[in-house]
Amino acid sequence: MKISVVGAGGNVGAAAALTIAQRDFAQEVVAIDLEIKREDRTFNPAKGRALDQWHTSPIHLFDTRVHGTTDYAATSDSDICIITAGVPRRPGMSRDDLLSTNAEIVRPVAEKLAHYSPGTILIVVSNPLDAMTYVAYRASGLPAERVMGMAGLLDTARFRAFLAEELAVSPKDIQTQILGGHGDTMVPLPRYTTVAGIPVTQLISGEKLDAIIERTKFGGGEFVGIMGTSAWYAPGAAAAQMAEAIALDQNRIFPCAAWLTGQYGLKDLFVGVPVKLGKGGIKQILELELDADEKALLETSAQDVRRSFEDLGRLMQF
Repeated sequence: MKISVVGAGGNVGAAAALTIAQRDFAQEVVAIDLEIKREDRTFNPAKGRALDQWHTSPIHLFDTRVHGTTDYAATSDSDICIITAGVPRRPGMSRDDLLSTNAEIVRPVAEKLAHYSPGTILIVVSNPLDAMTYVAYRASGLPAERVMGMAGLLDTARFRAFLAEELAVSPKDIQTQILGGHGDTMVPLPRYTTVAGIPVTQLISGEKLDAIIERTKFGGGEFVGIMGTSAWYAPGAAAAQMAEAIALDQNRIFPCAAWLTGQYGLKDLFVGVPVKLGKGGIKQILELELDADEKALLETSAQDVRRSFEDLGRLMQF
């Protein structure tokens, strides 16, 4: 199993690469990124981070070999490629502000990865997530089941972490689903949220639950306000967990940005929905029964995503 991580000189890519190595389900991780120049010297962040990560193998006890490079030829025959490349979100910047800049970055990356690994599966982490997944899909020419965005898994992780803190329970016992675009219009589903099988609505007041839902929606912005840049540990770990589910054919049910062809009454766009992940990528898109309010929220979220796609169409001539 060979996995390539593009943007591995940055925080998210480095976190994804190291998490994959520590989980020890791949034989090789190729960490790739651009060189950077400072004054009169040239540095290779991906190569340096990969070397540092490999030095932890005797400590963390993993065999996965981590290589750093700037050469896309080194990604040849990758089973899975994770795209984290792009400009990070900064204070006062919405995900949509990133649209044009990151589209120009993700497009050639996806083209190169598909060229060197035509049988690969793409996991997109770059923001704005749903739109960048669409860019990767169109640029790579890969079938829809082999292109997906890491969105809902991160959002549900935040939701579960916030709930675990409020309820003073283990996050391991919390299960939930989140639909829609990766952003402020995401749709957390309290009706599908349980703690050790117990509906969360039986354990927390509606007022507190609503507050946690709002915090989840703006969780990325909260982090940017604290750190001055986007999160990296949680997004990197989420991408690694998706890769593991595919690599080991685990048939895990995760919320991911998937290409819809009529599911939930939506088509021709990437939106977060629960999918079954395993060998070959997305094996199935699961359609949950939604009430009228949930349907309306999902439609609103999908409209925001579609507007981004329309903007991309003008910018990228798709």
